[in-house]
Amino acid sequence: MIAHALAERPNEACGLLAGEEGRITRSFRARNKEQSPVRYEIEPLDLLRIFREIDDADLEHLGIYHSHTHTQAYPSATDIRLAHYPESLYFIVSLMDEHAPRVRTFRIVDGQVNEEAIDLTGDRPD
Repeated sequence: MIAHALAERPNEACGLLAGEEGRITRSFRARNKEQSPVRYEIEPLDLLRIFREIDDADLEHLGIYHSHTHTQAYPSATDIRLAHYPESLYFIVSLMDEHAPRVRTFRIVDGQVNEEAIDLTGDRPD
């Protein structure tokens, strides 16, 4: 996600995350239809292709990611309004400090934003 976000500057990057049993194992880069530094929309053809790839690999769609090029890793009002996948986690990569990008994860349901802890080690609690 971070490499994709850095590569897409000055525009926001976006993509989907998939895996098994709640563990993310694959990321899928998508094109930002908006080609904007302040807004993203996953290109509809990419969305269809990625969902097909996820299904063909017997994976679960677990998350959506995008970058904020100049603001903190927190959902904007637009991000909240356009959060149409309540079962998914929303990952935001902040590039405010491009030398130390920050990733935060949220669940957004009915306009309510809750930050979620993420385990980057891959270890699962007993």
